[in-house]
Amino acid sequence: MKLHADKTTLQSITAYGENWIAVDGERHAHSLVLSWSGQRRPWSCQRFDTLQPTDFEQLLEHLPQAPELLLFGSGTRLRFAHPALLQNLLQQRIGVETMDTRAACRTYNILAAEGRRVVAALLLES
Repeated sequence: MKLHADKTTLQSITAYGENWIAVDGERHAHSLVLSWSGQRRPWSCQRFDTLQPTDFEQLLEHLPQAPELLLFGSGTRLRFAHPALLQNLLQQRIGVETMDTRAACRTYNILAAEGRRVVAALLLES
């Protein structure tokens, strides 16, 4: 008997490397936002040092409902955004987990596959 994985419409991160992420085989060389709802778009944030509250607020645009969790991939190393940058998300009771971008890629795939309402903001610094 042959076993095959169920066909899914869920987008997933299929590979990553230094300064790139592949989503469903399509390679991206810029910061990226992914959501459980199928949203995939460039994220205007290009450097950790220049993060603004609006960089995080825009992550909620065009979603069918608020996410349970935001995964913030902070680049090649773990760095925490200042709490003032995340205040709007926290006031809306959206959980925020920070990790390096590679860990955020892996975690996004797991949580999205579980059907969780998750958004990944993945920083690729140029």
